[in-house]
Amino acid sequence: MTVFAVEYVYDAESAATRDAVRPAHREWTAGLAQDGTLLASGPYSDGAGALLILKAADEPALTEILKQDPFAGAGAISGIRTMVWAPVTGLLAGHAA
Repeated sequence: MTVFAVEYVYDAESAATRDAVRPAHREWTAGLAQDGTLLASGPYSDGAGALLILKAADEPALTEILKQDPFAGAGAISGIRTMVWAPVTGLLAGHAA
């Protein structure tokens, strides 16, 4: 499995949509965490986005996972940046392929 750092970018106009959909989004992330796909996630303190650290077989598999996010379905995400990430030190270091 490959570890990916996924950055969500939000615009100010999506705040109400994110607030409405957040319970479903958090349920989705909790399920991914429970099955070991999501290693960590959380919003940035300025409300401009969030960071998710996920494991997936490859980029197409990651894309399929992200399409299932209720935030994506509601149009609450204005941009996504993904990068393969290889943690070498710390709590997540053992998760790199």
